[in-house]
Amino acid sequence: MARFFRLALIKRFFSTVREEGAAVAFGKARTFVGMRLRNIAPSALGFSGTPGPARDEVYLHGIWQTLAREQAFHISGAPALLSNRRRIGLIGDLNLPQCRKYRVEQLSDFWQARDVDFDYAHYQDVPRAARVLQQATHLMEYRLQSTQVTEMLRYEARRLRLPVLYDLDDPLFSVSAYETYGNMKAVDPGLKAHFLSEAPKYLTMMNGADLLTVSTPGMAEHTRLYTQRPVFVRRNFADAETLDTGAAAMAARDTDDGLFRVAFASGSQGHEVDLAEIIEPLTAFITADSNRRLLVIGHFDQKHLPEALVDQVESVSFSTYPKYAAALARADCAVMPLSDDIFNQCKSAVRVIDAASVGVPSIVGTVGDLKNVVRDGETGFVASDKADWATALETLGRDAALARQMGQAASRDLEETWVGSDSAHIVSSEVLEWVKG
Repeated sequence: MARFFRLALIKRFFSTVREEGAAVAFGKARTFVGMRLRNIAPSALGFSGTPGPARDEVYLHGIWQTLAREQAFHISGAPALLSNRRRIGLIGDLNLPQCRKYRVEQLSDFWQARDVDFDYAHYQDVPRAARVLQQATHLMEYRLQSTQVTEMLRYEARRLRLPVLYDLDDPLFSVSAYETYGNMKAVDPGLKAHFLSEAPKYLTMMNGADLLTVSTPGMAEHTRLYTQRPVFVRRNFADAETLDTGAAAMAARDTDDGLFRVAFASGSQGHEVDLAEIIEPLTAFITADSNRRLLVIGHFDQKHLPEALVDQVESVSFSTYPKYAAALARADCAVMPLSDDIFNQCKSAVRVIDAASVGVPSIVGTVGDLKNVVRDGETGFVASDKADWATALETLGRDAALARQMGQAASRDLEETWVGSDSAHIVSSEVLEWVKG
């Protein structure tokens, strides 16, 4: 019997008494004890209610049936209103490391600094996702599309009367963005067709939430073309881990070897199209001096580079974030061109943040949110045409001391301006009110 009197279970019982009343608490307790005495664990309940491994999409069905029969399916009030606590549970697609870092993991410290607990789960880890829901007062969904599993988890959130926020950092819902996205030229046509077929599934999830957050003002503008839900901005920012990793990379970087390196980082396939936007001035700059290098970090098919440039290219594969930061710290500047299309107009400035964290100035174009994070002529350059790109490269290339000064200025500006704060340029006040109100 000792297994029924664990401290965690006792706390959960009295919490239910406070929040939902004694009748519901005793009903849930009877159900729990009965299930355990019959050796039925919640993680083994299928639609039929019989023991055995359940398919993910019916993981909660047996529990729902039992609660309904015991008159305990509905709760009396939203958890946030029945208690003084706030706890965000985030369920998302956590497969992409960069997305997980900037849209999920860094939120833990951000919200805890505001007296809000925070926990998260990958949507395919259904047992953990279900536990996160049970403890939450608010649900955030990240990068989810409509599937049987995500609809089941959303249904449970609504049963628990949780307010729901949906977050996204790419216009995965937008057929118009995908159809005009230049990077799709570099991927298999079948992959593009797959993305187009998935777009409505993202929009379905978005339109089932109470409000939406996106990563840039440009994406907010585009998102409003597809939904009547309120759309707010929560920009990516530099958290303590980013700053610490950057500081370590700067401290460990090798002594000057006399080479001037221009970094281009590519976190996914297709960015050959973006580099092609500046390949002429970039090639002219690199090949004009044998001590200059193009440092390519991440995914890139070098067959798209001019033959004259290949011998002056260094390449580094993506691995961990610290190794990426260490590679980036070797550069004297970083270039971030984007082809001008709807998808890229939604792009955030994460690459600028990464470069600034290791004291490297950025040269960016006018597409996306990058131009809003670079102080032109102070922490980097904003180039509006190929002539501007050439001028910026030559300015830094002939004055390494200036490049270092601008990199240091970028690092200071990052720590002063682009960290997690309540400022409107980081997070809309409506998002803070959604949690605390």
